[in-house]
Amino acid sequence: MQKCQQSSKGCAVSSKSIQGTGGAGRAGDKVFSGITLLAGCLILTVLFAVAAFLLWQALPTFTASSSDISGGSGFLAYIFPLVIGTVIAATIALLIATPVGIGVALFISHYAPRRLAQTLGYVVDLLAAIPSVVYGAWGMTVLAPALVGPYNWLADNAGWFPLFAGPASQTGKTMLTAGIVLAVMVLPIITSLSREIFLQTPKLHEEAALAMGATRWEMIRMSVFPFARPGIISAVMLGLGRALGETMAVALVLSSGGLIASLIRPGNQTIAAEIALNFPEAYGLRLSELIAAGLVLFVITLIVNVIARWIISRHKEFSGAN
Repeated sequence: MQKCQQSSKGCAVSSKSIQGTGGAGRAGDKVFSGITLLAGCLILTVLFAVAAFLLWQALPTFTASSSDISGGSGFLAYIFPLVIGTVIAATIALLIATPVGIGVALFISHYAPRRLAQTLGYVVDLLAAIPSVVYGAWGMTVLAPALVGPYNWLADNAGWFPLFAGPASQTGKTMLTAGIVLAVMVLPIITSLSREIFLQTPKLHEEAALAMGATRWEMIRMSVFPFARPGIISAVMLGLGRALGETMAVALVLSSGGLIASLIRPGNQTIAAEIALNFPEAYGLRLSELIAAGLVLFVITLIVNVIARWIISRHKEFSGAN
């Protein structure tokens, strides 16, 4: 009888302790939920504040006379070449960095020996930590002079194509050089994210493909790539965001000028580099012009992110089994 009473008391005590723990847990969940909600609202508030500041400071540009804007033809005529230059530089960077980054990530995750894969992973992560001004200095002093010879060859042998029309720049500071530097800068981002996505592919899917007689490449094409498609798109879009907003590297490597089709002649300019080069001395309406250019870049970045989210949402139902 005493044992039963003692056991019932023990059960009562344990149930009370569980209830107390559950109450503390629910309180902790509420606190954590409130903190995360506050963080999300803070991000939206900061985003709205940035957009409102840019729009307010850029209003004089939109209301000013066309003759008062740089170039004397209005804001659209001023910003259009900068937008095209920004898109060209980012496109060149992605065209170079995307296949190379995915290839390196695939080699690290599925082909390289374990020790070599770890070393390459550390090196790739280290490249992402290098400041952009270092990449710009490297591009200006090393890469640009080294590309003068290939640019002359392209002008002589492929000059009939508008992208390689001569005469080629004798300093190497061209839009193509800027695109190559940007490609090196976004390469670690694409490689690191793609590598982590490749490593998360279910092993059962890979082993099942191999057991059915598929080669390693067929296994990667049928199992790894479909599973990693949303992650690859996210990595590429994140790299695109870095390429669109990069400032110092482009400012150091590119000899700015008017909008031209050739990628090996001096000319073209990006929005970020235009702001960086002219902002310190700008005042009055010129300052409003540069802020308006920043607003345009802000909108372009938002559009790119929205498109990326839409593409990813189309594949969010894929789990690897369907």
